[in-house]
Amino acid sequence: MTALAPPSAAASFQFCRALVRQSASNFAMAFRLLPAPQRRAMDALYAFMRVTDDISDEPGDVSEKRARLLSWREALSAAIGGHDSHPLHPALRQTVAHYGVDPKYLFEVLDGVAADLEPVRFETFEELYPYCFRVASAVGLACLPIWGCRDPRAAAPGEAAGIAFQLTNILRDLGEDLGRGRVYLPRDEWERFRCPPVRWSARGPDFAEMLRLQIDRAKRYYAEAERLNEHLPPPGRAIFRVMFRTYRELLAEIERRDGDVFHRRVKVPRRKKAMIFASAWPVKWGWW
Repeated sequence: MTALAPPSAAASFQFCRALVRQSASNFAMAFRLLPAPQRRAMDALYAFMRVTDDISDEPGDVSEKRARLLSWREALSAAIGGHDSHPLHPALRQTVAHYGVDPKYLFEVLDGVAADLEPVRFETFEELYPYCFRVASAVGLACLPIWGCRDPRAAAPGEAAGIAFQLTNILRDLGEDLGRGRVYLPRDEWERFRCPPVRWSARGPDFAEMLRLQIDRAKRYYAEAERLNEHLPPPGRAIFRVMFRTYRELLAEIERRDGDVFHRRVKVPRRKKAMIFASAWPVKWGWW
């Protein structure tokens, strides 16, 4: 694990580290809770996710983006087989091979990102669930072996964590997504409460009832996800603690605002995030 990487891989890891720093992600700061080799592996995984998201988010025609994602998928297949076409590929391949990351999760992420290229509608939660798995649970399940988890029993709570996080993202971004033609909340649920998307920003009693359903569902997935701690070594528990508590606090903030995610973006206060991050260090050291 501590052996020096060959020059091409070393340069690739440096590229990934630079991409992580450039992103200034709050969660990337949590990588510091991991030993150095695992931090580098998380850099590679994060870089892959970042480039994938950039293809989807950049301005341009949908057909062009879809073609780029297809090309990126083909490049991933080739890179896993040893044929690189992007600076991050050597680092990603070494990470996948060394830690036993199942490549299927990387392809699941690509499927999820592709689904966001068109206006989004889901009829039922059963339709929404696979999307949440692809864009969130698959990421977490790819992280688990890097965090030192080899217990197959971790898969179920790991999957639940991703669902909980993505359901929280969906609630936080209701207004922004609506402006982009994306409606992630299941149609059968907002129809049941007679609360179509055009009325969400008014936040009437019907919206409050629908929101209660969404928050309670997310809380059930958080409760299931908490069991992941039983299967992680201390550094893994530490980084999961930061992600879990940050997202759960985000959900709590949405609840405190009674679902007012339309006039001001919901964020975890900086002081609260600092407290969460600080609380993870004793976990990393095995004190908790």
